[in-house]
Amino acid sequence: MHVAIVGAAGMLGRKLAAALAAGVPIGGVAPTRLTLVDVVPAPAPEPAAVPIMVRTADIARPETAAALIATAPDILFHIAATAMGQADSDFAAGYRINFDTTRSLLEAIRTRDGGPLPRFVYASSIGVYAPPFPALIPDDFPVRPDSSYGVQKAMCELLLDDYARRGFVDAVGLRLPTLAVRPGPPTFGNSGFFSNIVREPLAGREAVLPVAPTVRHWMASPRSAVGFLLHAAALDGGVLGAERTLTLPGLSVSVAEELEALERIAGPAALARVRFEPDAVLSGAAYPAAFAADRARALGFALAERSFDDVLRFHIEDDFG
Repeated sequence: MHVAIVGAAGMLGRKLAAALAAGVPIGGVAPTRLTLVDVVPAPAPEPAAVPIMVRTADIARPETAAALIATAPDILFHIAATAMGQADSDFAAGYRINFDTTRSLLEAIRTRDGGPLPRFVYASSIGVYAPPFPALIPDDFPVRPDSSYGVQKAMCELLLDDYARRGFVDAVGLRLPTLAVRPGPPTFGNSGFFSNIVREPLAGREAVLPVAPTVRHWMASPRSAVGFLLHAAALDGGVLGAERTLTLPGLSVSVAEELEALERIAGPAALARVRFEPDAVLSGAAYPAAFAADRARALGFALAERSFDDVLRFHIEDDFG
């Protein structure tokens, strides 16, 4: 089974690649070949139980997407994206990365020179939704983005539906919760602070909390996100019907609950490294607090964590240091 990951140099792509390189199966079948693609060289996981090909390529270019599809991947994970901050501050880059890449891949699959359809797993986002939010957001809540990032993701979801309806692709889209704790350097704006306020103190560094402790948001660990992707790759596409994208389970966590977990796991000294400095824009934003995710749960999507304490422990086990 040939598996390709577009966006393999990013945080989630690296974690997914590591799992597949270690031989984690998809639907009971272990990969026999792995292709990692990104605009910068993706690190090849070591040790690896399967051959790995690393390709540095801009998949927004139709000819590059076609060359990838010509290698006949059985499963294609499309995780490449630029975050909301860049997508909204650099309009052209947002559309090129978040939309053109998806359309180029789908067109390459549609126009390929024969062979079976690959399973196409697309990483979307709860950023397709906009306020006002009910306390519990149902699966049929309208997709009505209020950001360029959200519009780009919603457009890609519609493409999945249309290409699947026409029989051009076997696709499933996943509206991922905000992922925390994200490893790496701090990110600023939008939802990055949900990771910053616990990751930095765990590493002995100060962090700025820009919103009130009462702010509540829908989150999942990167470990859960990898599990979602692997589960989606093995899902029977026939059960999805016309709507190919699912809103996924998560944890409804307040900032105060994050900080309480931080103190339980790392002690008062870690909590003392968090400094409250309100940001007018972030404090005024509306964050979706909880999703029903009934459809995804019924299809077997489940979290790896049961609490935010688990999320912190996963981060320490997988990424700390």
